[in-house]
Amino acid sequence: MKKLIFLLAITSTLIACKKEVKDNGKLNIVTTTSMITDLVTNIGGEHINIQGLMGSGVDPHLYKASEGDVSKLVNADIIFYNGLHLEGKLVEVFEKMGSKTKTPIALAEEIDKTTLIGSDYFASNYDPHVWFNIAYFKLFAKKITKVLSEKDPTNAAIYTENEKGYLEKLTALEGKVKTIIETLPIEKRILVTAHDAFNYFGKNYGFEVVGLQGLSTATEAGVQDVQNISKFIIDKKVKAIFVESSVPKRTIEALQAAVNSKNHDVTIGGTLYSDALGNAGTVEGTYIGMFEYNVNTIVNALK
Repeated sequence: MKKLIFLLAITSTLIACKKEVKDNGKLNIVTTTSMITDLVTNIGGEHINIQGLMGSGVDPHLYKASEGDVSKLVNADIIFYNGLHLEGKLVEVFEKMGSKTKTPIALAEEIDKTTLIGSDYFASNYDPHVWFNIAYFKLFAKKITKVLSEKDPTNAAIYTENEKGYLEKLTALEGKVKTIIETLPIEKRILVTAHDAFNYFGKNYGFEVVGLQGLSTATEAGVQDVQNISKFIIDKKVKAIFVESSVPKRTIEALQAAVNSKNHDVTIGGTLYSDALGNAGTVEGTYIGMFEYNVNTIVNALK
């Protein structure tokens, strides 16, 4: 990390006199996760320049900034990131970027911490996968609108109107998700995935959530973890388990093999999008599409 901070300092010096000219008059925005990129795009629309650091299938827990990323950060007017140490290896960079002209915004700071789920895996002591609570994502939208409007008051009314429309879509998503999940009996609401990214989802919709790697993919699942969870799956008669798009599937395949070796059939119910959205241009490439896709995949596999 010290090497990265040094790189940041050198890069800032080298390009200070070559800072990109905003000849289109738009704010330069940099975002971290694809969920945040999608959200800022929905609110800012054509009135901002936006660059997301993390694309489809990228694990934010393990992400390291490249020299190109540092250049983007240096040239940004606003940096939106999740916070709660989700982007652990980037936190020091963001802290160094703070100035009167540059604003790194940790969106999770908008959430009442008494409502968060605790975690010993992160320096924040909270589970950072807060986007799986749609109500929290609405708070993100409001904060983004406020920041954009303050930085670019000329387009404030447009940002506010975009926010209103997107919040209506999120409210509709909440209703749709609730309707789909209600078709799955409570006793079948057991979600076993590669890592514990779905605790907020589970809390909201009555799922017992078990992650093979815990909350952070930086920790590897051991043989004992596989054996303990395989016993849990057999005892609970779990029908399906799930891989994640941003986590290698070998651990879930090992878990499936362990369960099947004990004469209990468990299928891989599909791939869920946890720490990143799907490919751009697909339904899963948007936050709303990803959320609905995940819910349909989970419910259909566990029925």
